[in-house]
Amino acid sequence: MSMRSNILLEAPEQNNSLIYKIKRQFKIYGQNKYLILLFLPGLIWFIIFKYGPMYGLLMAFQDYSLVKGVWGSTWVGLKHFQYLFTGPDFLPVLKNTIIISAYKIIFGFPAPIILALMLNEVKSTAFKRTIQTVSYLPHFFSWVVLAGLVMMALSPSVGIVNQIIQAFGGKPIFFVADKQWFRTVLVATDIWASIGWGSIIYLAAIAGLDPELYEAAVLDGANRWQRIRHITIPGIAPTIAVMLILRTGSILDAGFDQVMNLYSPPVYDVADIIDTYMYRMGIGGFQFSLTTAAGMFKSVIGFVLIIITNILSKRVSEGEYGIW
Repeated sequence: MSMRSNILLEAPEQNNSLIYKIKRQFKIYGQNKYLILLFLPGLIWFIIFKYGPMYGLLMAFQDYSLVKGVWGSTWVGLKHFQYLFTGPDFLPVLKNTIIISAYKIIFGFPAPIILALMLNEVKSTAFKRTIQTVSYLPHFFSWVVLAGLVMMALSPSVGIVNQIIQAFGGKPIFFVADKQWFRTVLVATDIWASIGWGSIIYLAAIAGLDPELYEAAVLDGANRWQRIRHITIPGIAPTIAVMLILRTGSILDAGFDQVMNLYSPPVYDVADIIDTYMYRMGIGGFQFSLTTAAGMFKSVIGFVLIIITNILSKRVSEGEYGIW
């Protein structure tokens, strides 16, 4: 066999070697160096603020001491997890978290989708931009400001909502201090604060649909509702699936900022969630190891739920919709 034939036979083996793959990968990086530079600030942010602090999870397995630090504190194994799951406070807090978050998913998740579908059908550009601006605005305010507005609007003495109720012969309701109404207030105000910003993703997905599909549907005699049902909704279904998977993964995040600024002792029984429990025990009670264990529990459950919902989504959609 000639020398040329030997080289050709050896080439595939060399191409599959680890060194060749590394060199090839770095060559690709070199060709896309400017894109990598644009990506670096975000990567550095995640390394510093997300991955860097992860060593603090060790506190969940220690009796953490501020004086001794993470590496000098006594190791206690699963002691704090055992206390967390058997203690009298955690199960009610977990129940409140799941209920509030489930309400927000059931009622709040479809809200930006509906708004995006409605805005897509608006022909007046000025009216559409006005609605978008008004609905986006609450997103740019902190819950400290929004909670103050909610308190004023729902005040039993001067609030506009109670004034309307009294105008129709009803009695004023102290919404934010009433156990029967507080969760409703949380869900309604969460929708108000997030519906506009959340609709941006779905409007972008709708903008990416082929206009020829709508033109063909009009020629076939499809009305507006039929075009939404058979073109728009199926077209944005992958986006909806991904957003639902991510939202389900954060089911144990019921909105710390919102609850912290709205709740009060009369509604603790229905409003105390994992995040406020962690804040109270960690910052107020200096039980850093216990709150770290609670946070780790949240992260593990969220990770498991994302995997499960992604698998279910791919099975239901026959492999079409999913994160990976």
